[in-house]
Amino acid sequence: MRGIGVVVERAGHELALSYRIESDMVRLRVPDESASRIGRELWKHTCCECFIALESDLAYHEFNLSFSREWAAYAFTNYREGAPLVDETLDPRIVVRRFGDRLELDASIALDRLSPRHASSALVMGLSAVIEDTEGRLSYWALTHPAAKPDFHRRDAFALELMPP
Repeated sequence: MRGIGVVVERAGHELALSYRIESDMVRLRVPDESASRIGRELWKHTCCECFIALESDLAYHEFNLSFSREWAAYAFTNYREGAPLVDETLDPRIVVRRFGDRLELDASIALDRLSPRHASSALVMGLSAVIEDTEGRLSYWALTHPAAKPDFHRRDAFALELMPP
């Protein structure tokens, strides 16, 4: 693995995410591309993740974004207290590009679909990725790992602050 980067842009009610993974691709296990749809247990394989919370609230949302173009969304009322959001209208419109030494995944999340406040308030975010190698081993990447064991749900892992539009 040579590196992972994420560009985040907030434009109106939309949150645009652009993930870039640079690596020797023959050493990574990456799911084949399919139709965009809700998936299950995407975190068990190579995927990108985004955690979104209102700056002043304990509740948060999680999006798992796979290179297969499958996605999953979750709503939590507090640390790990939540459930999947089975709502096709949340579709983050994933676009995947594959190159010899890198993968790119773009996704667009409609913040106003989470709540009207998400579209107009300050947000804190956790950005992360799970990478699976060809042996089935997982590695965990994030802006920060505030504890010895990676835990993307920790509020102190929401290291990116986004001001209101």
